[in-house]
Amino acid sequence: MKFPIGFAFNDESKKVEMTPLVQQDIVPVKSLVQVYFPERNQTLTYFNDQFNLKRGDFVFVDGKLEGIRGIIREVNKNFKIKVSDYKKVISVADTNISGQLHMAGSHFVSFDASVLPYEKIRTWYLPPVKEEDEYETGNDDTVIVLDKLGDMKVSQAVWERGREYYMDNHVRYICVDAGHGRAIVEGEHAYEVEFDFADGEIRNLICSCPCGYTCKHEVAALMQLKETLELIDKHYADLYNGCFAAIVKGDLFRFAIDCHETGSFTL
Repeated sequence: MKFPIGFAFNDESKKVEMTPLVQQDIVPVKSLVQVYFPERNQTLTYFNDQFNLKRGDFVFVDGKLEGIRGIIREVNKNFKIKVSDYKKVISVADTNISGQLHMAGSHFVSFDASVLPYEKIRTWYLPPVKEEDEYETGNDDTVIVLDKLGDMKVSQAVWERGREYYMDNHVRYICVDAGHGRAIVEGEHAYEVEFDFADGEIRNLICSCPCGYTCKHEVAALMQLKETLELIDKHYADLYNGCFAAIVKGDLFRFAIDCHETGSFTL
């Protein structure tokens, strides 16, 4: 449930404790796997030689469906193939979550940096960065006051689309640690938003999408940041020390609970 900025959250604060079984070091097991891609309603076969895959794992592959998240449907460990005939699984989502989470509107929030670390959650939504890819970033002296988001220099169309993204929980994940914030905003594709945050002000706001201007993903991320901090201030001020991470409730269950046969959580 989404609460528009400025509206009160009336439910009592609650927390969730997640405790998966202790995992042993994972040894890669070669396999042929059937991967289903919901976005394309398509199932294809891939070779795996990097992971010990099981049914229900979320993966990314190379080839024509590179960058599209798939789900393992079948695993075959008895095979003989010509490797050059197959594309490969290149990453698997790390969905092992352990620790205390608190309810905060549409998201769960943690104040322990080890519970929902960005590097782990990123594997749920995005493929690994290629070593050969080259990136450049640029910043100016623009300052955005979090309590005055309406003053952002964006068109009305971008503002409205960003607000729709915020209201529809497209900001799947957001975190702030040591003054640096990151968010994953997922629409047709998932994009990464980054910013610096201190004393209620946003600086160095950037997004990985191809837009050449302040975009809807950035607007949505800052709206979510404002809501989450308001809920933290109201319900968890004694726990907040400048570090938090928040994940959409449904995604926590989809990635970290539904795909696991073992583990426990306590309400």
